[in-house]
Amino acid sequence: MSACPAIFVSAPASGQGKTTVSAALARHYRNQGLRVRAFKTGPDFLDPMVLELATGNPVYQLDLWMGGEAHCRQLLHHAAARADLIVVEGVMGLFDGEPSSADLAQRFGLPILAVIDGSAMAQTFGAVARGLVEHRPGLRFVGVIANRVAGERHYEMLVEGLPPDLAASGWLPRDADIALPERHLGLVPAAEIVDLDARIGRAAQALRGGTPRLPPPVAFAAQAEADEARLAGVRIAVARDPAFAFLYRANLDLLQALGAELVFFSPRDDASLPRADALYLPGGYPELHLERLAANQPMKDALRAFHADGRPIVAECGGMLYLLESLTDGQGHRAAMAGLLPGHAVMQARLVNLGMHRADLPEGGLRGHTFHHSTMTSPAEPITHSRAARHHGRGEPIYRLRRLTASYLHWYFPSCPVATTALFLP
Repeated sequence: MSACPAIFVSAPASGQGKTTVSAALARHYRNQGLRVRAFKTGPDFLDPMVLELATGNPVYQLDLWMGGEAHCRQLLHHAAARADLIVVEGVMGLFDGEPSSADLAQRFGLPILAVIDGSAMAQTFGAVARGLVEHRPGLRFVGVIANRVAGERHYEMLVEGLPPDLAASGWLPRDADIALPERHLGLVPAAEIVDLDARIGRAAQALRGGTPRLPPPVAFAAQAEADEARLAGVRIAVARDPAFAFLYRANLDLLQALGAELVFFSPRDDASLPRADALYLPGGYPELHLERLAANQPMKDALRAFHADGRPIVAECGGMLYLLESLTDGQGHRAAMAGLLPGHAVMQARLVNLGMHRADLPEGGLRGHTFHHSTMTSPAEPITHSRAARHHGRGEPIYRLRRLTASYLHWYFPSCPVATTALFLP
């Protein structure tokens, strides 16, 4: 059993500033000498990059559907044993989705700090806060922070109608110098925001009107962990560069816990593959790096040779697009890709598919999520289609050519270590 104070940062909707507030709080307490660990609720790759910079520590996903309660509890147990404070950033609105942020907070007894964008309201702020507090009995709230506030007088109007049992925990000003830039899949990746550390520092300093008092420690029991080295001696080359950066830390941890040795390479910049028994091509933004990916012919040749040798390749979303014959970006520019998988993809102006999915592969059942702005056509016959967690969701095709497994899905490997082992085992 391990324990430490924890704060669950949530909001009435997306776009309220949860990431900015979470990063500001984490940096604020870190500046006070506390060891801070952060988590992100749900399948998000971009927000954790910001939180890692804010805390100076790795950030993991907490998702009851993808990972399960025992997995989430074990992650919290490990963090609490090494931290003075845990900050968990929620996803969407507090009650959105199944399971929701509220479900996660209630399951683990995490007190909630509500973030509300006050830029276009006054006393109605209190009504929104009251609705969050009273909607579901049994949730614990540590306070509310107002975001994008015009000034001290504006803040006073915002908190006039707060419920008496909900503490006003301060505010952040409306300030372009602390805002986090976005693009079509969410925030711009942390590595591309040259002044991100300064932005986080400014946000931490800009917290006004007090910060939430640290609640009493929350205890998390240890869970049994399997330590079978099913991939002992297997060397897995993982693509990681500005074009392929959507990686769950839990995926990498699991591969290493299974005994695999990980090496990293850049499909955009490297002329050859490292020595490896299997490849992992995660998602990212290949459409923003078309020219360099297309021009790197030695890497494309190396990938085709690797595939021809019958060695395992797992490609997710952007990784799959890179293995097609061509990819067309949002401006209509078409470029030749690696050509391992027949077909073509075109970027779209709108989101094409989004949601949590599961798939019954020959190796076992894996869970994950899909989130993409491209459409793809291929003459290849899928081996199966994923099933969306929500009733009206649209499944994604999953392709298998020799040892290549490719799909739009971003897999969460801890959901099925047995299937993960089989996918990468030579």
